[in-house]
Amino acid sequence: MPAVETTKRLQLGELLVKRGALTPEQLAQALEAQRSTGSKLLLGELLVKMEFCGEEDVMAALADGCGVPFSRIFPKIADAKVVELLPREFLEKHCVLPLFKVRDHLTLAVNEPTNVFLMEEVERLTKCRVHIVCATAKDIKATLENHLPSANVFVIDEILDEEGTTGELSLVEDRIEDITDLESIAEGSPVIKLVNYLVYHAVREGASDIHIEPGENSLRVRYRVDGALYEKLRPPYKMLPAISSRIKIMANLDISERRLPQDGGIHVLMDGRPIDLRVSSMPGQHGEKIVIRLIDNRSILVNLEKLGFAYEMLKDWRRVIESPNGIVLVTGPTGSGKSTTLYSVLKELAGDEVNICTVEDPVEFNLAGINQFQVNEKIGFTFATALRALLRQDPDVIMLGEIRDQETGRIAVQAALTGHLVLSTLHTNDAPGAITRLFNVGVEPYLVAASVVAVLAQRLVRKICVDCKETYDPPANIRRAVEKMAGEVETFYRGKGCPKCRNSGFRGRIGIYELLIPNDTLRDRISAAPSLAELRTMADDAGMVTLRTDGMNKVKAGITTVEEILRATQA
Repeated sequence: MPAVETTKRLQLGELLVKRGALTPEQLAQALEAQRSTGSKLLLGELLVKMEFCGEEDVMAALADGCGVPFSRIFPKIADAKVVELLPREFLEKHCVLPLFKVRDHLTLAVNEPTNVFLMEEVERLTKCRVHIVCATAKDIKATLENHLPSANVFVIDEILDEEGTTGELSLVEDRIEDITDLESIAEGSPVIKLVNYLVYHAVREGASDIHIEPGENSLRVRYRVDGALYEKLRPPYKMLPAISSRIKIMANLDISERRLPQDGGIHVLMDGRPIDLRVSSMPGQHGEKIVIRLIDNRSILVNLEKLGFAYEMLKDWRRVIESPNGIVLVTGPTGSGKSTTLYSVLKELAGDEVNICTVEDPVEFNLAGINQFQVNEKIGFTFATALRALLRQDPDVIMLGEIRDQETGRIAVQAALTGHLVLSTLHTNDAPGAITRLFNVGVEPYLVAASVVAVLAQRLVRKICVDCKETYDPPANIRRAVEKMAGEVETFYRGKGCPKCRNSGFRGRIGIYELLIPNDTLRDRISAAPSLAELRTMADDAGMVTLRTDGMNKVKAGITTVEEILRATQA
């Protein structure tokens, strides 16, 4: 809407009445409402809000009164090179759009045709004579977004009207009857607010994923918080195409493609801090299922002390990562916090005197002072190719996202044996399992024995909510199981359930760990390719604290519950 009106307040209203877009009765009613309520809205804004006329009608009348053309503009109408004549911040702040340039004459779309000072500023910046065309703010903003892909950063907490969202969204089902223009509907305010609402509250509640799941005639949204899914919202089913299109537009995906999976990324700002969203769409029986992975930088970059290591294990782990060379493996299933552990290690090792390089798929977080490389298998830039090239880059520490095949495993071993510290991950259930996994991918046992410095297995378990924590007396068999591993326990705790933890009794997560540091005896046995059962027995004999034992110690400390540890370590 224009921010400047003509001198006589009735002039715009008279023009609208003259054009047949407004009745005299409606004009009188709007003026009376403006006087009686002391509204700060301009007359044109008030008329649109009262639904007496549309924004296009107001802009066309205002253009007529100013003697300039009015035009509807579309994303493809502007010349991309001409749009770049003015800084992005200037275009967005003043809601203007350069359309065409012929020699030193520039045609500019504006929604403030009476703002003479703005025209003078544009002429000063472009060194052109400016000819204006009046257009709606909605059209200008949509076209700017189409021509400014680098501006794909969404400040979600600035365009989320939390109090008014629910009422406005309730009207969406009636508005979306015939979805013929998904792009324009996806840019509609209620759809934008719904998507922002979902992301905003997911971040506030500490969710790691948002699941948007269509059913036969239903649509549900679930959050994964502390490893468990719970239902957040059930929007109208008719909103699915508009929601999926809005998310795809934000992630620079193809909104017309619904038959194939797509992946993309979104960068948002919330409370002034950047948050990365990884978007995955998958065609299903009842429509596209969309999963958004939230990567909050605050949750990735944490100190080792805050991860949940026991005191003695943390001292051993620090000795391991200070090794000048060798392979250090972090293992566990997807979602067990391996990336957070590795990033915390890199943060501790980083310094001006150390060259740290990473090869990741994808790069989850940009670390200052560290060289990060993302693989691209489509063009042949694989883990093995990147690692081979990286060895010629004089690295001290190398972090590999994952050892997936024989070639990568052998190059990693070669790097470790030639004086580099190599950090990587594997997907195994426990620490001894990582040794046999290296055998399985084709690394010779004697090379494994010579290169592996340590293996850390980990899981994430939910912590008891501190706001509803209570004591209880467990069954005798549960008490015996805990005390067998952790010693005598005076008091057992659990969460009663409260609004702050969504009545689950848990809030937040902490790691449980199993650290295997091969001694000389174990290295000799590894060279002979022992079975997994034999490795586990030897690790236990060497005094390795298992995942379950570490978990039971956290039960004894009142951090989590027995049931949570048994669930996480049942494999």
